[in-house]
Amino acid sequence: MRIGFTYDLRDDYLVQGLDEEAAAEFDRPETIDAICQAIESFGHTAQPIGNLAALMPRLLAGERWDLVFNIAEGLYGHAREAQIPALLDAYRIPYTFSDATTLALCLHKGLAKHVVRDCGIATPDFVLVESAADIVRIGLPLPLFAKPVAEGTSKGISGASKITDRATLGRTCRDLLARFAQPVLVETFLPGREFTVGVIGSGAAARPLGVLEVLATGAGDAEVYSFLNKEDFESRCEYRLEHGSVAHAVEQVALGAWRALGCRDAGRVDVRLAASGEPHFIEVNPLAGLNPERSDLAFIVRFQGLDYRDLIGMILEAALQRVTTGTETVLAAAAS
Repeated sequence: MRIGFTYDLRDDYLVQGLDEEAAAEFDRPETIDAICQAIESFGHTAQPIGNLAALMPRLLAGERWDLVFNIAEGLYGHAREAQIPALLDAYRIPYTFSDATTLALCLHKGLAKHVVRDCGIATPDFVLVESAADIVRIGLPLPLFAKPVAEGTSKGISGASKITDRATLGRTCRDLLARFAQPVLVETFLPGREFTVGVIGSGAAARPLGVLEVLATGAGDAEVYSFLNKEDFESRCEYRLEHGSVAHAVEQVALGAWRALGCRDAGRVDVRLAASGEPHFIEVNPLAGLNPERSDLAFIVRFQGLDYRDLIGMILEAALQRVTTGTETVLAAAAS
């Protein structure tokens, strides 16, 4: 099978002048190499394509693939992760991971929380700050937590993201509005344990891959999974798999959110416990990082005695099963 491979390479954007934080979501060369090697180890042909600008001329020249392994994050707009999937849909080329609708919805954390809450899944109370004028109207009780509404890799999250007084709330919101030029999500801060749940599969077939607890250690920002904690995880974080009743409760919240948002194939759902111990949905990453040494999904499979090839194999299996037996095949047949 010819499998195209779309991605955004971090080095390409650093050369263009982006700083490390702005380029943090983009992939390192070792991730691209590892995914290609894993795909080819299953007997497929991996054909690296690159980003949106590299994909478009190849499509216009008539090039096609049996499947595209898509991890491209995009660069501009709240629907940036949806751009390549939407283009592939237009050319009726199947691809891994979630479709354009889900990727656009989930990147906007406020919209995703509206859907999840409407489906009866617990999530912290929240408001959206679109301008400095909105700050005085925030009526949620302290402590609060603030972050950009449409970023990943904990961009914009630091020790200052937990807010315990109104003056800090104003300063933090104004800083985030200026730095990221997008709304700020302000939500009730939950003081309990923090987990990220790996999920494999789509719809009713989705299943938890593992529940990973994230703890700050050493120099790490306490109580928040900050940008610096993620970038320097070796000295700032500790990870461990959770089992038993707590893990089961966290898994149920994660699977409920995953299905409510229409996520597919593989990804992660972040869940945090309230003071009562009740798990709450925080956010979902339907296009989760796949660095073999740095990503949370890689940690989860490694802690369970599996390897990186196993992870890529599960993703390919979930995508191919969906493509060959699901609605995409039916729609393609009806259109032909």
